[in-house]
Amino acid sequence: MSEKFRCEWCREGGDLPLYIDYHDNEWGRPVHDERTLFEFLILEGAQAGLSWLTVLKKRENYRKAFDNFELAKVALYDDKKIAELLNNEGIIRNRLKINSAVINAKLFLEIAEKHGSFDKFIWNYVDDKPIIGLWDSVWDIPATTAISDRISKDLKKMGFKFVGSTIIYAFMQATGMVNDHVNNCFVYKELTKENR
Repeated sequence: MSEKFRCEWCREGGDLPLYIDYHDNEWGRPVHDERTLFEFLILEGAQAGLSWLTVLKKRENYRKAFDNFELAKVALYDDKKIAELLNNEGIIRNRLKINSAVINAKLFLEIAEKHGSFDKFIWNYVDDKPIIGLWDSVWDIPATTAISDRISKDLKKMGFKFVGSTIIYAFMQATGMVNDHVNNCFVYKELTKENR
């Protein structure tokens, strides 16, 4: 039996089983759960200037530190809780990134109230259907698109932090708003079959 072909990015670097599991079971698969969407928004923002593998290795620590990304709890974090997070060696201890999680939780909840859910709001940008990439190599995949530019601009206008176009495009890829697996990746084939 031949080995499954995967996107190049998950076959390099440190913790390959962790990377491969994330690639095979999460990346590019459509997410509609509010808590998971919030988790990815925060983790993608935390990644700014770092590798995704660095964040992935700290993901379980983030879940513990941020009350499993329960929006209502994170939105109420006070200075004492932020100080506690800044002393937590299991996460990325950047004050701006930690503060942004609290700000973004409040705004996320506002959007959910106004639109019925953040899921409805964010997936509307892609007409509720994943955009299917047509990439022969990971080197062909863009870092931003016109849609990520628009979402980034809209979110910034609302007051969201750490939502630049590159971060938003990574969020779109992670949550399956975009299927950017390369054409010969087994996950690409699975997902395009599902979305026909």
